[in-house]
Amino acid sequence: MKFHSPASILYRLHETMNKTEEESEALHRQLLHREIDLGTFVHKYKELRNTYHRRALIHLAAKASSIG
Repeated sequence: MKFHSPASILYRLHETMNKTEEESEALHRQLLHREIDLGTFVHKYKELRNTYHRRALIHLAAKASSIG
């Protein structure tokens, strides 16, 4: 698979979505174990979730445009 092929780009985008999801879950665990304070959690979690959803929308749009 070529590095800049549509399939490769979709795959890498999906991988970065998974990584962001894992990061937000790890952050949530830190909050539950009281390793970070609530203010820090909210700030970082909001940023991670915004990034995740932005990538998910791009992924969905790219898949839809490559199908149609």
